[in-house]
Amino acid sequence: MAFLPKHLFTLKKHFNIPVFIPELACPFQCAFCNQRKISGHIAVPDSGEIIKTVNEHLATFPKGDNHVEIGFFGGSFTGLPLKEQEKFLKLAKPYLDRGLIQGIRLSTRPDYINGEVLNLLKQYRVTTIELGAQSFDHEVLKQSYRGHTPEQTMESAHRVLEQGFDLGLQMMIGLPGDTLEKSLHTAKTIIALGASNTRIYPTVVIKDTALHHWYKTGKYKPLSLEEAVEWTKHLLLLFEDAGVKVIRTGLHPSEGLLSGDELVDGPFHPSFKELVLTEIWYDKLEKIKTNASKSITFYVHPRELNYAIGYQSKNKNRLLEKFDKVTFSADSSMDGKSFKVEHDQITF
Repeated sequence: MAFLPKHLFTLKKHFNIPVFIPELACPFQCAFCNQRKISGHIAVPDSGEIIKTVNEHLATFPKGDNHVEIGFFGGSFTGLPLKEQEKFLKLAKPYLDRGLIQGIRLSTRPDYINGEVLNLLKQYRVTTIELGAQSFDHEVLKQSYRGHTPEQTMESAHRVLEQGFDLGLQMMIGLPGDTLEKSLHTAKTIIALGASNTRIYPTVVIKDTALHHWYKTGKYKPLSLEEAVEWTKHLLLLFEDAGVKVIRTGLHPSEGLLSGDELVDGPFHPSFKELVLTEIWYDKLEKIKTNASKSITFYVHPRELNYAIGYQSKNKNRLLEKFDKVTFSADSSMDGKSFKVEHDQITF
């Protein structure tokens, strides 16, 4: 039986308060990252800005039994000098002390983990550490100029868990040299290492990166949107079966990506997760065999209703090629992605 994290047994609503802390001194130049743009255009927020951000978010959350975390994202948090890390962590401490938040999470590079760092994070009650694994394939990491090895990620993952933190392992698909098989290997390794959560990011080509140069010279071709959806479909099901929570599927629709100012090419879509879940549901629904009936009704859990119908009603329209009438109805008795079918008044 697959292990299910504790948070899946609670009805608490989970909220993250994102605080973006770019690491201006990153010595690495990953092929997919434009560090010059990061260092030139994203300022480190001061204490007042961070406190304002946290307070504004807290004011919007509904009253009730919530689980709230402050998340330090945007760079490699533990790559900052220890005094800088402590400065940011001290800002979160009063919220923890007063019970206004229940945890702190942060993202960092696998090779930026050591005993001194972990001791500091434990002192300030950090709950979750997300490591940017990206891939567990040597060649993919090498071609992407990632600057660390799979072994370093594994070692850091073990240390994070040994010190009592929740472990997150982020992955990217479609990096140079990547294949579906390699991405599946990465996902299986994330599961085997004991991560409780993950993020799946399709690789896109951003202006003025190594990928951009390789793209222009024909040395790199990003996944198509259809390929990225297909790959992610398999990965999402793998993680779900293992009880690993997928926090994010697809890139965040930042202003630069939506406007196209920074995005050159690649499988970006503002509703990427919905596209993936649409295909997962279609794989289930299209197995229903046609008989003499001209109409069919599907009963699914309310949380899954939109995904079953499909992005822009894609699944419903595809099923209308087999049936004259297709209806979807919410049924709270359905569990997860299970469903019930009524077909000429016969229930399957």
